[in-house]
Amino acid sequence: MDITFNKNEDALKQQVFRLNSALEKISLGGGEKKIESQHKKGKLTARERIDYLLDDGSPQVEIGALAGHGMYKDVGGCPSGGVVVKTGYIKGRQCMVVANDATVKAGAWFPITAKKNLRAQEIAMENRLPIVYLVDSAGVFLPMQDEIFPDKEHFGRQFRNNARMSSMGIVQIAAIMGSCVAGGAYLPIMSDEAMIVDKTGSIFLAGSYLVKAAIGENIDNETLGGATTHCEISGVTDNKFENDQACLDYIRSLFDKLGHEEKAGFDRIEPVAPEKDEKEIYGLFPEDRVKPYDVREIIGRLVDKSEFDEYKALYGKTIVCAYARIDGWAVGIVANQRQVVKTKKGEMQMGGVIYSDSADKAARFIMNCNQRKIPLVFLQDVSGFMVGSKAEHGGIIKDGAKMVNAMANSTVPKFTIVMGNSYGAGNYAMCGKAYDPRLIFAWPTAQIAVMSGASAAKTLLQIKVASLKAKGKEITKEEEEELLKEITDKYNDELSPYYAAARLWVDGIIDPLDTRKVISEGIHGASHAPLEKFNVGVIQT
Repeated sequence: MDITFNKNEDALKQQVFRLNSALEKISLGGGEKKIESQHKKGKLTARERIDYLLDDGSPQVEIGALAGHGMYKDVGGCPSGGVVVKTGYIKGRQCMVVANDATVKAGAWFPITAKKNLRAQEIAMENRLPIVYLVDSAGVFLPMQDEIFPDKEHFGRQFRNNARMSSMGIVQIAAIMGSCVAGGAYLPIMSDEAMIVDKTGSIFLAGSYLVKAAIGENIDNETLGGATTHCEISGVTDNKFENDQACLDYIRSLFDKLGHEEKAGFDRIEPVAPEKDEKEIYGLFPEDRVKPYDVREIIGRLVDKSEFDEYKALYGKTIVCAYARIDGWAVGIVANQRQVVKTKKGEMQMGGVIYSDSADKAARFIMNCNQRKIPLVFLQDVSGFMVGSKAEHGGIIKDGAKMVNAMANSTVPKFTIVMGNSYGAGNYAMCGKAYDPRLIFAWPTAQIAVMSGASAAKTLLQIKVASLKAKGKEITKEEEEELLKEITDKYNDELSPYYAAARLWVDGIIDPLDTRKVISEGIHGASHAPLEKFNVGVIQT
């Protein structure tokens, strides 16, 4: 191993350590005192409920762990968006679990909470996964109601999704394990079966204080909407249980009897670990964002036996397309390749630029994978499409559109891993969030933006200086440098994968060594949903 490998390894391991530290802190939700308060009430926390519910030792993938990270600082933050979302297994059946975290503002819904809940439902709908709601929420966070209540992708959309999932035959099970108030009351009751925990669970459209204010009736919350009321009088809930554990045991019993659905038909054989050491990814992936490396070396540490069959290996070399297996599943991999390009002024390092021939190759490969029912994996490290007169005259726009068209119309499931750069139209062509990847995760080395920090900062500086000069203000070189630093710092913050994960532009940030697991579990989930017929539409040749 050379010194460059060691430097890369140290840098990436430090980023993984930072990630694990952040996730450890987030796992405490509202903090140890709030957790203790839950326990004193006889309640488990959201994460404890999920751990109890899911099969011991079974694979889990958390969605949106970093949602809300660094946001809402003026109200104390909202760790993990105030809700824990995981895919996992109950009695061997893969499912989605959504659990309100009552340690975070009593489980109140922030704007990011709604977005995260809708993402969980979207994943369940796309993959026909049963979904379990563990409800414990005080409802909408009123100071931000205008950002959560009225719009299409706001709070009410979840109930629309409840109804749509029901019509699709997707199993929905709800457990009311704490507060469930106002509009939120519809979520569990629009599920197939709703249960409630005695004395701690309650459900009503308006609590006792609001009832007193609205109609003058004096009543306590337990009589108004507790377990006895809804299991013995109203019939709103189906069964009551003495504690969280008994309720969760009942859900496990229900899953033990679920029927099976038609499968998508993806090919899987016995998984085999990569022959090359996966941990070497740490040293192989460059710390320098434009330094060339061979992405085949990364692929060789992600795929079974480190074996893959490359498609058009001698053509369109800035994208590598390959057939392989990941954890036994057949996959088609589309990966960006950084390279050194010779120019009139010498050599220039290019960070994963897509050329016309690369786009053409990728489009054809994507169509082949759809023809053969092979799920697609996109490994993003892309600066965008090639620019300049040569590229334009060669039809880069046409070929780029061809790739985007094939990818957007793909009916086999797509999975995106943002390893490094994810800039501009390259993000789109390589299946960014706007193109419905079943899962999209980032490595700690990822950056997502319209362009790189250096390019953006210089552009923004020019605009700012021109604006000031138009107002008759001249700025000194020192002022210009200070302004550049201010712009650069702000833009770099927005480039961070944590910024993206906080806003759910990606489903989370992962250790590169978890990449195989995430892709495998994603394909397993996708295998539950039959495929639509592939129709690429109009593509110019």
